[in-house]
Amino acid sequence: MNTPKNTPVHIIGGGLAGSEAAWQLAQAGVPAVIHEMRPVRTTEAHKTAGLAELVCSNSFRSDDADYNAVGLLHAEMRRARSLILAQADIHRVPAGSALAVDRDGFSAGVEKALSGHPLISIDRAEVAGLPPETWDSVIVATGPLTSPALSEAVRGLTGQDSLAFFDAIAPIVHRESINMDIAWFQSRYDKGADVEGGGADYINCPMDKAQYEAFIHALRAAEKTEFKDWEKDTPYFEGCLPIEVMAERGIETLAHGPMKPVGLRDPRSGHRPHAVVQLRQDNALGTLFNMVGFQTKLKHGEQARVFRMIPGLEGAEFARLGGIHRNTFINAPKLLDTTLRLKAMPRLRFAGQITGCEGYVESAAVGLLAGRFAAAERRGAALTLPPVTTAMGAILGHITGGADATTFQPMNVNFGLFPEIDARDPKGRPIKGRDRKKALAERALADMDRWLGLTSLAAE
Repeated sequence: MNTPKNTPVHIIGGGLAGSEAAWQLAQAGVPAVIHEMRPVRTTEAHKTAGLAELVCSNSFRSDDADYNAVGLLHAEMRRARSLILAQADIHRVPAGSALAVDRDGFSAGVEKALSGHPLISIDRAEVAGLPPETWDSVIVATGPLTSPALSEAVRGLTGQDSLAFFDAIAPIVHRESINMDIAWFQSRYDKGADVEGGGADYINCPMDKAQYEAFIHALRAAEKTEFKDWEKDTPYFEGCLPIEVMAERGIETLAHGPMKPVGLRDPRSGHRPHAVVQLRQDNALGTLFNMVGFQTKLKHGEQARVFRMIPGLEGAEFARLGGIHRNTFINAPKLLDTTLRLKAMPRLRFAGQITGCEGYVESAAVGLLAGRFAAAERRGAALTLPPVTTAMGAILGHITGGADATTFQPMNVNFGLFPEIDARDPKGRPIKGRDRKKALAERALADMDRWLGLTSLAAE
């Protein structure tokens, strides 16, 4: 079908993936309509009606493009003129070597850029069920909180049950309520000391062994949120386990996980605590701090009681307590083609967390690809896939066929998804560890530059 270039592509969902997809389309000269159901219909996790709202954590994780796969993904997206990364850079807050943002400023910046673009329009209404047949090109970027009506329509269309898991939200504490006579500022191993912030971007609350064990016992005994019968067999995503679920795995589990004390010493005593609770800045003003790794499904009253057992948080005032919500994703390796189109209905593309990629950055990256693919299709240009040697190509390959469809689960970007590299040290031995990661990153960026040169979005 020969559709005019000025016919809009419809995007269902105004999260990070949908916002990025719309931006990429507009940059290519293709009109886009974002259909966002909030505030007409709300979700269990969102608190605002803003586009690209961050609801789980304000960190885009590591910004190290040399040795970290997500940092490499940041670099690739910046090269591809990503709106999400551009706004993250503008609204960055101190977090050592991590990329963290002022969440409200970030969301407002994304929405301002999109609403101000002449080729982008925003429709505040729910798309219930499958989109109209007159929409010949649609990107479904409804995220992990897809509305029941659309979920049921996709299930009916594909004959496949969606998989689901629970994703928990960590509490946020008012900075002024943290007892800094006990807590102190430091990043692990002072990492990030060479960037603005000086490597002291986290507040650390120490525990000795007795305090830690008392905390674990209280955590285990605290009253939790009860699941409905139909929810009880839904697995958690391993990368976002509730703190109390981890505590059940052994008394020292947290001391070797999110509460590990490695790379941290109390500056007043010089001693390393038995365990440490870290809090990361959550807004540009530095008035709010997020409890790192403290996703939880404890009841709210129990959260306040148990978390105030943490030294330094005995008088904590919470701007937001933790919560939990259900995430849904499709069996992408079975249902999608290599350009993210639904095999059962190719006019539909999927993007973001609903495809089974995990994490804000990965979600935005898949949205970026969906937008570029839809733009090329609308313009009658060749659809060229990013090389599998790149972070974007590795994610795309994983969710569209690289993963085993029978055991498919959400996945963050990691170097394990990249093809091996034949690189050797001066003695002819295969490189390992950090040297291997650096070589993979260098190859990825070189290949990404070549791909972007072949797939320019410049409007004709």
